[in-house]
Amino acid sequence: MSANSERNPLRFGPFEVTSQVFYTTPHSFALVNLKPLLPGHVLVCPQKPHKRLTDLSAPELTDLMQAVQRVQHMLARHYFTGSASPSPPRTDGNGEEAKEDGGHPGDGSFNIAIQDGAEAGQTVPHLHVHVIPRIRGATAKSGDGPDDKIYEMMADENGNVGGALWDREHKAGGSRPRPGGGFPRIEDADRQARSMREMEEEATMFRDVLGSLDREGF
Repeated sequence: MSANSERNPLRFGPFEVTSQVFYTTPHSFALVNLKPLLPGHVLVCPQKPHKRLTDLSAPELTDLMQAVQRVQHMLARHYFTGSASPSPPRTDGNGEEAKEDGGHPGDGSFNIAIQDGAEAGQTVPHLHVHVIPRIRGATAKSGDGPDDKIYEMMADENGNVGGALWDREHKAGGSRPRPGGGFPRIEDADRQARSMREMEEEATMFRDVLGSLDREGF
């Protein structure tokens, strides 16, 4: 569905973003990012200005995740064709090699992230899913180790979506959103594996909490 066909204008929090939107569904929309961390970094949002993931209804949540999947396929088609380390040939339903007409999500990787609330680094009070393609041989994380700067970038000024939109609008009122929400740095040597008993006790606790939610109708 065209972004400019039925639902104008489209707003991302307090900001009008209709011209940035490239995909709409009954409950969601996807827009290009004013301040992408990597090529292809886009956002997918519910059409209603829900602030938190827990605010979405079941149909809205389903629609949002299906929109994320659709956007992943689109980004893979555009960015993953000709990846440096392509996946093995895919087959169709008859076991024959499928005709290649573009990249597939399996030809690369994605960071899918939600900063759910200001304390987690959300700088626009409108729930949004970051979808970031990681292109083999180009924008993938380096090496086989755990090091990857993308989440650190998301939590600092590089990923301050709200600040960039605030700057563009030259808003007179309010204050410029501040980035944040990064995880505290903990050295791997300081992270100790828990015992099975500790994990089982925590699992029991969480099952009890879920049971109380069920009893209360959540």
